[in-house]
Amino acid sequence: MVWFRRRYFIYFVLILFAFWWSMDVTGFQWRKLGQFSNMVDMATRFFPIEWSLFPRMAQESLVTLAIAFLGTSFALIVALPLSFLAARTTSGRAMYTFIRSFLSALRSIPEIVFGLIFVTAFGLGPFAAVLAIILHNIGVLGKLISELIESADTGPQEAMKAVGATKWVGYLFSILPQIWPNVLSNYFYRFEVAIRTSLILGFIGGGGIGQQLFNHFQSFYYQAVALDIVCIMVLVILVDVIGGRIRAGVI
Repeated sequence: MVWFRRRYFIYFVLILFAFWWSMDVTGFQWRKLGQFSNMVDMATRFFPIEWSLFPRMAQESLVTLAIAFLGTSFALIVALPLSFLAARTTSGRAMYTFIRSFLSALRSIPEIVFGLIFVTAFGLGPFAAVLAIILHNIGVLGKLISELIESADTGPQEAMKAVGATKWVGYLFSILPQIWPNVLSNYFYRFEVAIRTSLILGFIGGGGIGQQLFNHFQSFYYQAVALDIVCIMVLVILVDVIGGRIRAGVI
């Protein structure tokens, strides 16, 4: 049988070694999961939830939502045209190589690094977080959309050429309608990711509910931390529901 070939046995041994090595260097120990008393003691500190802070946390949640929306939307606006230059089927080799390398460079730098740079340059606040999310998401969305472009059906492109359409007009009306539902799916997924990313950026002064979460943890105000977590969950669920409805309408 195919599963008993020598190379699969070697792969299996290598995977086992990778597990063993990773658990060794990270100090992963199954017995620590049995220390439920510490977990229960920690969980009790989150209750009762400090609902009196809800008006302020709701306002900070809107700031986080605005950071994620601006960061993802501006990134899509920039990444969409760049993705045509980063696709093999719609770009020359030199331009393809340059733009792909540029997108890879942006994608390789985490938002937290961009955030540290922009907080130093522009000061504390949501503006630095928005810029950090924009740059990283340009790299991510540019790559994802360029791959959608490369897999698009070439039939409509040939039809546009046959009626005398220019190259970019042909791309606009033959490729974009094919990939648009998947572009929206990627956009809303990155929107959700941006919400979680903005929380981390809040730890370095990026504003929003992430900064409040960090402050509450630092002051051991766990009842307020519980409220922060509830607001974050509501934000992510809200974006997911709205995104699902919009995708359904487009498809």
